[in-house]
Amino acid sequence: MLIVQKYGGTSVGSVERIKAVAQRIAQTASDRSVVVVVSAMGKTTDGLVKLANEISPNPCRREMDMLLSTGEQVTIALMSMALQELGVPAISLTGAQVGIVTEAEHSRARILHIKTERIEEHLQLGEVVVVAGFQGISQTRHQEITTLGRGGSDTSAVALAAALQAEKCEIYTDVPGILTTDPRIVPEAQLMPEITCDEMLELASLGAKVLHPRAVEIARNYGMPLVVLSSWSDEPGTRVVSAIPKRRALQDLELTKPVDAIEYDTNQAAISMLHLPDSPGVAAKLFSGIAVQNIDVDLIIQSIHESNTNDIAFTVGKDTLKQAAAVADAILPALGKNSDPSLGEPEVKTEERPIAKVSLVGAGMIGRPRVAAKMFETLAEAGVNIVMISTSEVKVSCVVDAEDCEKAVNCLCQAFDVDVADTSISSAASESEELPPPVRAVALDIKQARLAVRHIPDRPGMAAQIFGLLAQQNISVDMIIQSQRCHHVDGVLTRDIAFTVSQPEGETAYQILANAALEFGWGEVVLESGIAKVSVVGSGMIAHPGVAAQMFEALAASQINILMIATSEIKISCVVEEEDGVKALQAIHKAFGLSGSEAIKVPA
Repeated sequence: MLIVQKYGGTSVGSVERIKAVAQRIAQTASDRSVVVVVSAMGKTTDGLVKLANEISPNPCRREMDMLLSTGEQVTIALMSMALQELGVPAISLTGAQVGIVTEAEHSRARILHIKTERIEEHLQLGEVVVVAGFQGISQTRHQEITTLGRGGSDTSAVALAAALQAEKCEIYTDVPGILTTDPRIVPEAQLMPEITCDEMLELASLGAKVLHPRAVEIARNYGMPLVVLSSWSDEPGTRVVSAIPKRRALQDLELTKPVDAIEYDTNQAAISMLHLPDSPGVAAKLFSGIAVQNIDVDLIIQSIHESNTNDIAFTVGKDTLKQAAAVADAILPALGKNSDPSLGEPEVKTEERPIAKVSLVGAGMIGRPRVAAKMFETLAEAGVNIVMISTSEVKVSCVVDAEDCEKAVNCLCQAFDVDVADTSISSAASESEELPPPVRAVALDIKQARLAVRHIPDRPGMAAQIFGLLAQQNISVDMIIQSQRCHHVDGVLTRDIAFTVSQPEGETAYQILANAALEFGWGEVVLESGIAKVSVVGSGMIAHPGVAAQMFEALAASQINILMIATSEIKISCVVEEEDGVKALQAIHKAFGLSGSEAIKVPA
């Protein structure tokens, strides 16, 4: 029986901590084989980066890999010595010695495969193998040292566990496990005993730093059980579970297809609420009324506001369209009128033509900006116009005309070399038979910028142009929302597209699109840097109508205005003003009753 354990920088931040961790490893090694992956001690990596910057403002990436890889080498040697002092046979190995073979991409290499022969030899001798995380060696002729980028030790550990077919991979950190939110913002955040890989991918991509998305992606792809534990206590931690996947080759381990499958749903009908007042509480009133009628809502989209008015579009099942539209009509007077009559009166509009939702699904989409662009390009080449767009970290969904659904699915399956998903299979294999809770956790990302491109012609290929340009510059886009309101500009029907990117990439994205707008005849490009995104995540929300209403009500009660909304089956995200971000997270976390009675203490 083999276990892979990973200890982060704070867990091995001093000689005393290394000795304490060695005691824990020795206890595990008493009745099973152990491979240990460690990070550099404490702030060692930060110190090395500082030294490099004192030499050069723009140091060579190859030399940076050579420099940064030394941090983990110090830890593995000390940890191996500490184990030997306890009478536990142990040997330290670098990423190169252990056979972690990567791309020749300095500072952000992906793992291709792992040569496990040497590790297995040492395990057969009864030794604990202590491995330097975060690093590998390229398969080029010169076999260069490479590093895996942020979260690389997590990635190393889960990849080793998959390659060695370990029983499980344990990730030790400075918190008791995965919490319902950031304990630095909400000290009463609770420990979750279990979470699915899909939920964890959403949280990890939203800035929850306990696990890196690449590590979760590998665990999901290879069905590797993960447990996140505290290296400071003996609490049971959090299990990260996934469905049993199809058998995968261990070659090109991190270069698996970014898209797992294509999903489609023809049981969709759309309702748009146009010219709504742009004020707190509007979305809450609307979706509270719909929740009272127990109507399941699928996609919810609120794009950028226009002249102090907003549009909200949402989809429901065909059989509940009339009921949902009647609720929307009845609620309309309670939403208020616009102060300026020229802005138009609030109205309800139902989509007369049949529609379908087509989605890309895959853990590998994170950090690969070409995926969404390729989807839009593929649909454009097939002559399929996109009516609505909504995205999450593991899914990109487009609403199209129902008559185009089969064509859209076929061309996407061919473009991404995947099959249509069997949506009857549960996405996660929980150990309990109970339905998962509607909301597991709440996350906040305050390092976001929002861009909007106005008055884009409503025809196939427009989204492909925009996101193709950004993908060429390797800019990853987060939320993408295509507005429902149309405008006639010089006789051409147009729509707006809004999306979010990381704050540092906001200005670059703006410059690219502002230049393109002149060339392609789009309207103005608008950049807003001071925004925050707050999200609720939970695979159980599918079976619980009213989750969105509860979230929107919590924001309205705190007088927080919603700037944008995007949803998937397991996530609802709202963009709010940056200064409202922390207050929004606290209000939503409290509204869903996720707080515990005791405060979680995060070690300094």
